[in-house]
Amino acid sequence: MVERLVPEFERDNPGIRVRVQQLPWSAAHEKLLTAFVGQAMPDVFQAGNTWLPEFVALEALEPLDEWIARPGGVDAADEFPGILATNVVDGTTWGVPWYVDTRVLFYRTDLLAAAGHPRAPRTWDEWRAAMQAVKARGAGGYPVLLPLREWQPLVILGLQAGSDLLRDGGRFGDFRGAPFRRAFEFYVGLFRDGLAPGTGEASVANLYQDFASGFLAMTVTGPWNLGEFARRLPAAVAGLWATAPMPAPDGDAPGTSLAGGASLALFRGSPRKEEAWRLVEYLSAPAQQARFYELTGDLPARRSAWRAASLDREPRTQAFWTQLGAVRPTPPVPEWERIATLVTQHSEAAVRGLETTDAALAALDADVDQALAKRRWILDEASR
Repeated sequence: MVERLVPEFERDNPGIRVRVQQLPWSAAHEKLLTAFVGQAMPDVFQAGNTWLPEFVALEALEPLDEWIARPGGVDAADEFPGILATNVVDGTTWGVPWYVDTRVLFYRTDLLAAAGHPRAPRTWDEWRAAMQAVKARGAGGYPVLLPLREWQPLVILGLQAGSDLLRDGGRFGDFRGAPFRRAFEFYVGLFRDGLAPGTGEASVANLYQDFASGFLAMTVTGPWNLGEFARRLPAAVAGLWATAPMPAPDGDAPGTSLAGGASLALFRGSPRKEEAWRLVEYLSAPAQQARFYELTGDLPARRSAWRAASLDREPRTQAFWTQLGAVRPTPPVPEWERIATLVTQHSEAAVRGLETTDAALAALDADVDQALAKRRWILDEASR
């Protein structure tokens, strides 16, 4: 869809030609690493926010603070602070938010109301009580789907509980710490008590069919499902689902969620940085952000684009607007992708009864510490 925005840029910038290469998102991370090794990096590229620390460590990115400070360019004050923070590593900005992503609660309003919960849950206690009430009605299925192969829901709960996930400047895992343990026990307890399917996605024939039939009452997911739910759910339930910010451990919502999405970055070795930056400025402008949302459904990174399109007031996107004011990034370490895989591995083992909570968290910390061994050595050497 980006290529549909390019003609206007080329008309406004005679002499600059943009060649767009599209990659499947599932392969983009590895393709970019391969391109870097092969010295074939694009001048401008889209990077997942959790990838930036890795590319910073590779010295593949151009630092952007001086570019952003230019008059009339990117307005950092118009960005969501929690999203912008994902682009900052060691005090330097390395990317410009392109579109934003976070996770919220999708739920069937009628099923919760019938179970005595006419509003979305705002705390963990309310959330669990709503799940138990839905289950007690005996309609079959599960009150909530939390896919076991996704690390995001558990990490969100950990961040909500106050965990930093890592400690000592990202040198060691902190999953045995009291905040993450609290989140882990809450999460595993949902599966243990039959409130979430212990076989994860394998228990669900089709998310949209099962949501429509009432087999599922809630799930934690992202903005890509706004369009999917609107298209795939039958007319009979079109008005019976809603979104809400994440419940908080204590007190009123919103609880913290993940600061996600994708950013635009410049390749440090590009011979066309000036032209590349013009493209970044153009694509991140509010008008193009709003147009990109119309083309793709990806939520704009600029808050002014949200207001212009009334997304901050539309019922189902409003929850994302609220949630984006309460997001945190994952730890800015190059090893995060590996750590996320370890979180999934050990949480799934605990859910399936293969590891106790103590064993799972101890093994997770040990594996994460091993993954961070090189980082510790580099930081220790640099401090000498």
